[in-house]
Amino acid sequence: MSKKRRDRRHARECALALLYSGDITESDAVSIVEQGAYPDDGLTVSDYAEAIVAGVTENLEAIDAQLASTSENWAIERMPVVDRAILRIAVYEMLYVDEVPVSVAINEAVELAKMYGGEDESSRFVNGVLGRIARAGESGSDSNEPLDADLRVPEEL
Repeated sequence: MSKKRRDRRHARECALALLYSGDITESDAVSIVEQGAYPDDGLTVSDYAEAIVAGVTENLEAIDAQLASTSENWAIERMPVVDRAILRIAVYEMLYVDEVPVSVAINEAVELAKMYGGEDESSRFVNGVLGRIARAGESGSDSNEPLDADLRVPEEL
């Protein structure tokens, strides 16, 4: 794995910890970063992690609207906190970060869900929701059709 990929993965893990912490304490994750009140003393927050936290916070309403329209039978507030944070990071990257391909955002989110997800099925849930968002983005609609095979994350990852 290249250094840039490792750095980006670590940044996503940090952003996940910060967004999770903000969610469970009902605090603004940006404030947590600004105050240096990290959930883990050993947490090193890179510029990209800060950018993710700021971007998710700034675009939270639009991100949650995307999630609400594509997460079948799941209200945003009823999702497991970790899964919700992972989905928000991925949707932010998919919609607002041009240098991150959609397939990479989905792949990274599924990997985070496998490592930190709140349920045994977290990775499948994350993959399904993000796949529907990607498909809707490709077609310019709110389609709830299954994810195309070329964007699907293989189960063995």
